[in-house]
Amino acid sequence: MKHINEAVSGVSGYFPKNNPEIGTPFNLKEDASVPLLFTPITIGNVTFKNRIFAAPMCQYSSDNGHATDWHVVHIGSMAVRGIGAICMEATAVVPEGRISPEDAGIWTDSQMEPLKRIVNFAHAHGTKIGVQLAHAGRKASTYATWVQVHGHHHTASKEENGWPDEVFGPSSIAWSENFGEPKELTKDELVKIEDAFLASIRRCQEIGCTLTSSNFIGAHGYLLHSFVSPLSNTRSDEFGGQSLENRLRWPLQLIARPEQENGQWKQFGIEQSKIYAAEMHKLGVDLVHVSTGGNWSGQKVATGPGFQVPFAEEIKKSNPKLFVGTVGLITDAKIAESYLQEGKADVIFLARALLRNPHWPLEAAEQLGVRVKAANQYERTFYRM
Repeated sequence: MKHINEAVSGVSGYFPKNNPEIGTPFNLKEDASVPLLFTPITIGNVTFKNRIFAAPMCQYSSDNGHATDWHVVHIGSMAVRGIGAICMEATAVVPEGRISPEDAGIWTDSQMEPLKRIVNFAHAHGTKIGVQLAHAGRKASTYATWVQVHGHHHTASKEENGWPDEVFGPSSIAWSENFGEPKELTKDELVKIEDAFLASIRRCQEIGCTLTSSNFIGAHGYLLHSFVSPLSNTRSDEFGGQSLENRLRWPLQLIARPEQENGQWKQFGIEQSKIYAAEMHKLGVDLVHVSTGGNWSGQKVATGPGFQVPFAEEIKKSNPKLFVGTVGLITDAKIAESYLQEGKADVIFLARALLRNPHWPLEAAEQLGVRVKAANQYERTFYRM
């Protein structure tokens, strides 16, 4: 009998094959129950091995939009530790759509090869992967978080590799006094942005991303989010103003190719978000990752463990056939499992918890009393059960 360190097939390079895949239960007792966190889920035509997803996390470490070895290590460290899916950081579809000068990009073909290397590595370890296609809108041309001086202006100048004169939004309304005033996008410019998103989708598909076609950032005050809110969109054409239908029109047009007071919308809240989610679902969007805040500088967000979960729950209740992901300082495995068991969400997105501890999925399995596969190279350190 031959004993061979079998290789993964269908990928570039040699990687030892994990059987079963990393992050999946195995060697279970007959009567053992499997936590929902570690059960597969099929969304659209894609099946994920578990329900622990890595949320996009800006790294401010790209070289003119090109991923670097930092990204290989950063993403790779999660891929080999049992994550069901990874959504890579906000990746700009045009240069002026970056949040910071060091943001990731996919506006040109030369940016494909570095990303392809990362995608190949994730696939070799059984992890689905995609990028979050992005345009920062009026919050573009800002500093990396560790460069920004608290209390000072946020806009990077040309001398600081920024593009302060090429910042755009739905209307000429600055996010705060520390941001520059954006230019209002013309209809022709909106079409060009749509074209850039479509070209970026094609690049993602070509490099093998699992999550592509509608994996857009629509939150945190960036371009799509700023279109749907009357705080940031006061246009007088069919893409803005008091009409919710108008404010949703361009984001929905892109996806396809009610805090109301005295008869006027004062903000974009949960009631309008339910409508937005329903309209996206009609267009074939399978999963929404629910997050809030970031579009108004005067907003005070009460943060704490699971602080975004109630919003995800409301979206799920109003759109039961839509898959919903939740996020927001989720760190405890048992609490994460309870959100799934109670039907508040279908998948759990983790961000800072994974930055602190890439082993979170494997340790969560231990806490929930189930044995899951660790990478061949690491399994000697995990099997204490």
